Amino acid sequence: MSVETPTAAEIAQSYSAALDSVTVITDLMALDARDADQTATVARNVEHLELMVAKTYWTTEDLAPLNDAITAGKA
Repeated sequence: MSVETPTAAEIAQSYSAALDSVTVITDLMALDARDADQTATVARNVEHLELMVAKTYWTTEDLAPLNDAITAGKA
């Protein structure tokens, strides 16, 4: 199995995409109620973030917002 060695630009893009998932989760969890599609969207974004925080290529990126969104999305 090969080890991922993304460029700094690729890491930045991955982090940006992860923050987009944080925003989606935060916005949907702030609703008083969610329909089935919104609940599925939260679940997909939580899964995305779980995959992202498991990556070993992070450098100085703050993963706390990602972990917080995972926790919130599972609540």
